[in-house]
Amino acid sequence: MITKLEAEVNKVYFINKYTLVHILSGTGSIEVDFKNYTDWQDKAIYLSKGQYIKFLSDNFVVRLIEFPNEIVFQSKDVRILFKHLISLGYINFKECIDCQKYLSKTVYNTENHSIIDVSTKQWYWQNPFQANKEEYQLIFDAKEIIDAEYSNNLSSRDLVQLINENGYNAQVLIKNKIGLSVNALMINKKLLESKKEIAFTDKSIKEVAHKLGYKDAAYFNRVFTNHIGQTPKKFREAIDFENRNLFVQDIIGLIQLHHKEEHQLEFYAQQMHLSVKGLSKKVKGQMHTSLGKLIRHELINTSKSLLIENNSIQNVAYQLGFEEVSYFSNFFKHQTGVTPTNYKTSK
Repeated sequence: MITKLEAEVNKVYFINKYTLVHILSGTGSIEVDFKNYTDWQDKAIYLSKGQYIKFLSDNFVVRLIEFPNEIVFQSKDVRILFKHLISLGYINFKECIDCQKYLSKTVYNTENHSIIDVSTKQWYWQNPFQANKEEYQLIFDAKEIIDAEYSNNLSSRDLVQLINENGYNAQVLIKNKIGLSVNALMINKKLLESKKEIAFTDKSIKEVAHKLGYKDAAYFNRVFTNHIGQTPKKFREAIDFENRNLFVQDIIGLIQLHHKEEHQLEFYAQQMHLSVKGLSKKVKGQMHTSLGKLIRHELINTSKSLLIENNSIQNVAYQLGFEEVSYFSNFFKHQTGVTPTNYKTSK
């Protein structure tokens, strides 16, 4: 099924089927599974059942393409798109001509598996972890075991033994290619699922702990607090899922309105009637990013738009409140990896 959506700001969109998210237009950040992303442009994002996506400004237009299970898992290669190891599963849309041809069509046929096929080829070409196909299969076989066993309270030794019993020798491979141990992947999976249970259900902390395989709720509370920096109770209060207060919309709107002339955290704290520390903590708790990153991201988005419109670099710098062109050029290169001149030329 294909749906075109004008996304509501700060609404949690739960993914119930394997889904390709194609962002047609918009500015600002997106959030997927409690992680904030500002570099979604020119990417086709693949999300699995049980994930969620949230749009942190009110001008996003999105196309959602849902796939039936039998299409998604007709090949083990497809797992690379949907079983995320560290971050988002995505395709560099700008680099995939076949993806562009498919997604640029206004009318789609029922052969949705074709975009899966070309995306899989593109993902292997991108090769984010510099591995071969056989190594990827081993890594994702281990990931499937983690996804199945995360709530069974396995020790690190038990998990490695289970992987080895299934004919895999993936623990060293995973560490070398992904930079995380098998045990770290297991911890990350348990923390993610615990955050979802705490944020999006009304289950007691004790119920959440038991569901995730913790016999002692107090121990779960300590583990969660050590990793997340908040108690489960405080985390639930910060998410405020049921009420969906206007804080996120307010701070995003304020930054969009004033970022050209106001770069300092103090200004936004004053406007929100909070201390810098208080506002920073609230942004971190509700948006899983920093206030400074939000401001820098808005500056980069605006500067890119102005550069594409063929404004001079000097004009862009002054419009965005930089006293010297060199300050702006250094800022732009530090944030994007390219100079303003190179960015203009490439566009």
